[in-house]
Amino acid sequence: MTSNQVALMQQLHDEHGQALWGYCVRLTGNDRARAEDVAQETLLRAWRHFSVLDESQGSVRSWLFTVARNIVIDEWRSRRAHRELAVAEVPEVADPSDRTDQLLLSWVVEEAVTRLSPEHRAVLLECYYRGTPVAEAARRLGIPEGTVKSRTHYALRALRLALEEMGVGA
Repeated sequence: MTSNQVALMQQLHDEHGQALWGYCVRLTGNDRARAEDVAQETLLRAWRHFSVLDESQGSVRSWLFTVARNIVIDEWRSRRAHRELAVAEVPEVADPSDRTDQLLLSWVVEEAVTRLSPEHRAVLLECYYRGTPVAEAARRLGIPEGTVKSRTHYALRALRLALEEMGVGA
């Protein structure tokens, strides 16, 4: 590494280090450990490509921020692509005649439905349990079709919240 490279890297750190650090913290959702890794990798790439950091070619800070952003995006893409985890043993195949999980889940959902307002329960009963079309549900409940749609929307949101409060994740 030449003395010019050392001077450039020191100048880079002094002028842009704090801004880069803050940007990396925001990019990583305040995960300081990941932010350190991203900032370090960004500076390493700057060191490897110091020739592109010539001020006459554009903003050094924007180049650093772009590199940091690309590092986070690449990391996110690679995690998304590798979501499957290898396991030491193949899990046992569940017995198809065993409906215990299904029964327990139906009890939990039933309990969550009891926590809904009567109006929300009525539209879910018609639209989901009975499979009634919106127009028919509106006629049976004596309310406009738009009200059936909005109540169904809010009923599902309330049901999701009730399930989360009961410890069931979506």
